[in-house]
This record gives sequence, structure tokens and C-alpha cells, in this order.
Amino acid sequence: MRAQTTLIIAALVAAVCFVFAFIAAGAVLLSGLFMVAGLLVVAWMAWVMIRRVKFWGHLRGLRERRRTPVA
Repeated sequence: MRAQTTLIIAALVAAVCFVFAFIAAGAVLLSGLFMVAGLLVVAWMAWVMIRRVKFWGHLRGLRERRRTPVA
């Protein structure tokens, strides 16, 4: 009788450990998804800023060319 009781307790402890493991895996998966989403947003913002800087540089170049007299 003692062996069966300890086996049942060990099985319950293992079940609780598996539940905690699945919860942790789910939390890691969810936080990983949020991390990827955040990285995508940061990459998009950097791309937009780089595009704006290039555009304003292009406009500045056009303005400089207009100001210089043509010989």
C-alpha cells in the first residue's frame, strides 16, 4: 500500500511539473511573439526615418543645384 501511495503522489507532482512547464512554454512563446512584433515596429520606424532623411537630402541637393548659376 505504501508503494502505491508514493507512486500516486509522484504522479501528481509530475503532472503539476508538466503543467508549470506548459505554462512557462506558453509565456515564452507569447513573450517571444511580442518581442518579434516590437522588433518589427522598431525596424519599420528606422526604415521610415532613413527614407525621410534620404528624401530631405535629395531635396536639399535639388535646391543647391537650382541656386548655382549655370555657366
